[in-house]
Amino acid sequence: MLTQRNTLDDRERLIDARETPDAVTILAGDVREPLLGLGAEQIDPLRGAVEHFFHLAARCEATAAPEEIEAVTVRGTRNAVALANTLGVAHFHHLSSVAVAGRHTGVFGEHDFELGQALPSPYHQAIVDAERIVREECVVPWRIYRPSIVVGDSQTGAIDKVDGPYHFFAALRKLAHLLPEWVPLAGPELGHTNIVPVDFVAAALDHIAHRDGLDGQAFHLVNPASQLTSEVFNAFARAAHGPTLALRVDRRMLDALPTGALALAARLPAVRAASRGLLAELEIPPQVLASLTFSCRFDASEAAAALEGSGIEVPPLDSYAARLWSYWESHLADGRGSAKSLTAALEGRSVLITGASSGIGRATAIKIAAAGGVPILVARDLARLEQTRAEIAAAGGVAHVYVADLADMDSVSALVKRVLAEHDVDVLVNNAGRSIRRSASLSGERFHDYERMMAVNYFGAIKLTLLLASHMRERGRGHVTNVSSLGVQASTPRYSAYVASKAALDAFTRVVSGELRGDGITFTTIHMPLVRTPMIAPTKLYESFPAITAEEAADMICESIRRKPKTMGTRLGTVAELSYTLAPGIVDRLLHAAYKTFPESAFGEGGEGQGDPARGQAHAVAQFLRGIRW
Repeated sequence: MLTQRNTLDDRERLIDARETPDAVTILAGDVREPLLGLGAEQIDPLRGAVEHFFHLAARCEATAAPEEIEAVTVRGTRNAVALANTLGVAHFHHLSSVAVAGRHTGVFGEHDFELGQALPSPYHQAIVDAERIVREECVVPWRIYRPSIVVGDSQTGAIDKVDGPYHFFAALRKLAHLLPEWVPLAGPELGHTNIVPVDFVAAALDHIAHRDGLDGQAFHLVNPASQLTSEVFNAFARAAHGPTLALRVDRRMLDALPTGALALAARLPAVRAASRGLLAELEIPPQVLASLTFSCRFDASEAAAALEGSGIEVPPLDSYAARLWSYWESHLADGRGSAKSLTAALEGRSVLITGASSGIGRATAIKIAAAGGVPILVARDLARLEQTRAEIAAAGGVAHVYVADLADMDSVSALVKRVLAEHDVDVLVNNAGRSIRRSASLSGERFHDYERMMAVNYFGAIKLTLLLASHMRERGRGHVTNVSSLGVQASTPRYSAYVASKAALDAFTRVVSGELRGDGITFTTIHMPLVRTPMIAPTKLYESFPAITAEEAADMICESIRRKPKTMGTRLGTVAELSYTLAPGIVDRLLHAAYKTFPESAFGEGGEGQGDPARGQAHAVAQFLRGIRW
């Protein structure tokens, strides 16, 4: 077995997985080097002694750099063929791909190769060039295998990288988080695709390789019944417990539209920028789109004949989609296994966090420091800020402390001046805030409640944002995460002062994010559900309410820094916002009923803040509508 020199851990795992590890001999080499980088002392003992040579190395990721694809896939194949010829192997087996068909229309058979088909990407061109090398330069008997889009193991879900349909999983998870399963979706039918699990490909390749009389042929290792993209979407949507496509719009319906106008619109800078922005928001590389659908049908008669009687066949996607999803969520989601991890997003970057002395801010600072970021801690309480810094330092991290009062605009100005004199700020987290639970009917003589909410939650946050935005603009990059509230979406009673201040911050963010996008500055608004922190402690009613922890809220903030989505929130918040848009009168009646269900807090009535415990009906509503402040 030959493997890359830089994959020692992978090689050891392969050996450990074998029942007879002594039967495995490892040769470390590099497919990009002549004869795969092997010396005479390694090659000479193998001359005339190798029956099967399997060449599986390639760069098949659509997002790989063209020069890397050429080096590994094309040059690597030429080097492998040269070694196979030198060794005089009995059979050379080359793993190609149905990508050789490019944009061919009609039927593409196993005997077909170059039919003048269009090749839409460097990857497609490399696959064709590599197969041509095998056909023209391989002196020893050869066989070629062309799998379609390969996903994880149908039994375990295991896969070692994010590629192909996996690039859409993050968007599916976001959709499942925002909308319940029963919401019907409408979307385009993009055409046919073809997906096979890796265990089928391995078993089929092994079986065909050991059949006699099949040299000089190519074999399509494909699903005999290609799938519609909508069927694949629905299979994975069900696995994610998200909504599925109920109405599918055939893209051929667009043929009735003026093609010249569509082409012109597609070339407009604003449309192209919007398309790129949407794909970036969904974490879908544009290069992937060209390789997920096929314009032809693949005839696999030769492979079917070779596999007849073996019991090796492609299982239905529905039978293993949940296993693929589960493995992705456990091992590859959120940048695990890829360069786009939280550490990659934060290492060495400075993150200014307001309200960092306790609760969400403190938990966020600890997680950011653990990922290699440098938190800049801001709050009014120096002693508790120092405690947070000491905890970070004890874990091997670095943090800096600054005392400021965000309700005082002069204090905010002084804070920014001191911070920028000592640091560059890459990320701002506007987390500090205050809240009050009091109905409008009891607020006639307490206008200062509204002023205090606006001072911290709105004016302090936007002054800090504006001052740091100038600094970020000069550097050409920056990100701002604003911690808003689910209450903005749900319009929860007794929170008119708090919700209005957060809604103002949301509106400000929507405006300036459009203005500053071209300067490299991005914004995320998190509509946070109820979090169990010291801020809600005075409302005793909430002791029996479901709430997320500060650590879970910090995970959301860290994810906003890693992915930089426009908004984040809960499924309930999205439904509440949509409901108010569609039926505001009905929502008003429901909110009034909830208002009458929940008691006024002792603070709201001028007491000492002990509050009333949740009555049975109120408790049931709170459990059903989890995350909302009532």
